[in-house]
Amino acid sequence: MQEPVILPVEGKSPQFGQNCFLAPNCTVVGDVVLGDDCTVWFNAVVRGDVNAIRVGKRTNIQDGAVIHCTYQKAATTIGDEVSIGHNAIVHGSTIHNNVLVGMGSIVMDHAVVEENCIIAAGAIVLENMRCESGWIYAGIPAKKVKQVSAEQVAGMKRTAANYTMYADWFRPGK
Repeated sequence: MQEPVILPVEGKSPQFGQNCFLAPNCTVVGDVVLGDDCTVWFNAVVRGDVNAIRVGKRTNIQDGAVIHCTYQKAATTIGDEVSIGHNAIVHGSTIHNNVLVGMGSIVMDHAVVEENCIIAAGAIVLENMRCESGWIYAGIPAKKVKQVSAEQVAGMKRTAANYTMYADWFRPGK
């Protein structure tokens, strides 16, 4: 079976918390720290070559997603129980806890996505934008469209837990 690509860059190697899952063809390089129970899925790239990437606990980086930053200008910080959807890009920004970054969306440098937000599929959060806690943002550029319901908040937590469960399906002996 193919192994994930895990590479040091400029003397900095990725660090992983307990019980992380790295899909066989994902790539994690450089100054990256993943918290406990994180998952990085097929064809996802977490590239801490030009700046630091810090990821909290129980966060999932789904298939084809790219996490990167900007050299000497913008590191990337992602909180706990965050779901980065398929083919999303999070670049040089800050994502707080319990956030869903929808499929194919883009979060640009110095943007801040506060807790309990949903970034809708295909949305583009522009550079320096702040997404207020408890709202759904959609469109190009992303705009506040609707408050997040209690059911949606619970759903985001459930999604984070589900991805930890899915990872168990791929572990040896399962």
